[in-house]
Amino acid sequence: MAKTLPGTTIAVDWNRPEEAETLLNSLFLAGGLMLSQVASLTGLEPYVIQNWVRRGFVAPPERKRYSRRQFSRIVLINMLKDSMQLDKICALLSYVNGELDDESDDLIDDFQLYLYIVRLAALVEHQPPSGPDEAARWCQTAAESYRESVPAPGPVARCLHVILTAYLAGRLKQEAEALLAALA
Repeated sequence: MAKTLPGTTIAVDWNRPEEAETLLNSLFLAGGLMLSQVASLTGLEPYVIQNWVRRGFVAPPERKRYSRRQFSRIVLINMLKDSMQLDKICALLSYVNGELDDESDDLIDDFQLYLYIVRLAALVEHQPPSGPDEAARWCQTAAESYRESVPAPGPVARCLHVILTAYLAGRLKQEAEALLAALA
């Protein structure tokens, strides 16, 4: 049961979502990713990524290399862009991370936030939440029980709930488009 990590072209086995962290960490052993690698791993055109950097949605790369955090931010935006407007995505990420191009004011590392999403997506793959209340509980549990403690689990859980809801909306949109295509 292999699919791709949300917002990426990277295959993952949803029966072992914890392997995503190891896989993602291994990408950064050489000290970061070049723009072409980020584009390949996300399916985005390089100019889109550069535009997001120019607009302050992502911190600029250092020595032309994107860090794990920057990559995670790009992936989060990419994952959400089909179901949310870009300005709303940025407002959501600013809710937990202040200025988007300044990592010093972040409540949570973008990589850790993305790992929460991967784990929630794995739950969805096995059994979607029965409704918004269950989705909110999943997000609260994720924010409270992950390995490292989060300084502000409340805002992080609320942010996760929005992201999870947008992820589910994106999946429904894809499903509707497939059904529509089958009509033709």
